[in-house]
Amino acid sequence: MRTIDQLKQFRQGIYSILGNGKDALFDLMDAVLITRSVKSFVELSMSPVFRRKWSSIYEALEDSKPPREELMRLAIEQIPHTEQIVLAGDHTAWSRLEAVTLKERTYEHQAQPMSGSKPVTLGQGYSSIVWVPQTEGSWALPLLHERITSFTNPIEKAAAQLRQVCLKLPKRPLTLWDAEYGCASFVKQTADIAADKLFRLRSNRLLYGKPVAYTGIGRPRIHGDKFKLNDPQTWWTPDQLVEVKDLKLGLLRLRLWRNLHFQQSANNPMHLVQVERLNEDGVLKSRPLWLAWMGIEMPQLCEFWQLYLRRFAVDHWYRFAKQRLHWTLPKLSTPEQCERWSDLLPLMTWQLWLARDIVTDNPLPWQKPQAKMTPGRVAAAMGGVLPIIGTPSVPPKPRGKSPGWPAGKARLHRIRYPTVKKGTTKRKKEQPKSA
Repeated sequence: MRTIDQLKQFRQGIYSILGNGKDALFDLMDAVLITRSVKSFVELSMSPVFRRKWSSIYEALEDSKPPREELMRLAIEQIPHTEQIVLAGDHTAWSRLEAVTLKERTYEHQAQPMSGSKPVTLGQGYSSIVWVPQTEGSWALPLLHERITSFTNPIEKAAAQLRQVCLKLPKRPLTLWDAEYGCASFVKQTADIAADKLFRLRSNRLLYGKPVAYTGIGRPRIHGDKFKLNDPQTWWTPDQLVEVKDLKLGLLRLRLWRNLHFQQSANNPMHLVQVERLNEDGVLKSRPLWLAWMGIEMPQLCEFWQLYLRRFAVDHWYRFAKQRLHWTLPKLSTPEQCERWSDLLPLMTWQLWLARDIVTDNPLPWQKPQAKMTPGRVAAAMGGVLPIIGTPSVPPKPRGKSPGWPAGKARLHRIRYPTVKKGTTKRKKEQPKSA
């Protein structure tokens, strides 16, 4: 009963702060939760829990403006404060190849299923900060899920989101990041944030060791010796070497080097860890994994690599949002509508998390029963939960028939916007002064 009451209170809290169009938005979220697949976005209005006309879906997305910070605070209240808080960050693309009238459409990275094709698409990028509640599994609970505008980049957006989230958390979190964020720019922008950071490094990165002590002659050195990740000749003796036997991955060898830094962030040292997977004969099976740690107290080296595996939960959530929550299904006409629809995805995911202990597994005939409920299995059983817990939204009030488009009024073509191509800012070389 405590779990049911917690879910009811969470839904009531969402309803109280959604603002304009909250009744239609709440019916829309319930329709998504119980609808496994649809071919078009407007088909959600045919769901039995959506008690309004089909046009209410688009009107609600046009009129509403969900308060992200208040909704984030409501989600943070559901996080238990007794455990270590683990966050993960990443970004993904909402592909809109044919939306020539969509404003601020940019070139975004997207993995292609065919080898040899360029991993680029046209659309909008979204950056997310999620809470990873379990050491294993596919659960990831978004705290912030926002669009990356045409005048910013994923690094700047992730740093701003991390700062915003950490200000509301009750304790210092551990944050996990992919190789794109393993750069000097992200290190400098997040140096003053109260969070431990664990991120992967690309194998072609160049790091520098700690400089030697100042001898009193000339300018003090900023960098020490070079450390190229892809050149073992530049490596020096590691500070720690550990071999671990894992049940799934087999024999692992971990090396630790302390106090290295990027060239552009010399004042932000970090610890470097190399993870190698070996055969029984001690031969390397695959390319090594490079991880970097920045924080107060580094975990034990034998348990260090397991923490990074929890980062993949955010990838599971992106796939779940696109496939099951129908995130990229609607063809909305403005970036504002896209943002308001995207703001509902974290709310639906949190409802599934709070309902995981209420529902019973209802697998399809070709699916095996599961002891641990995944987000997809909980969503498949939400149809039996919503009639029990009810909805805080009020029934619709008939307002008559819309007059429709006035006769004789001209219909104008929508404006076509060019695709925004983001570029990197390079400093111009100084011209030599003339004599």
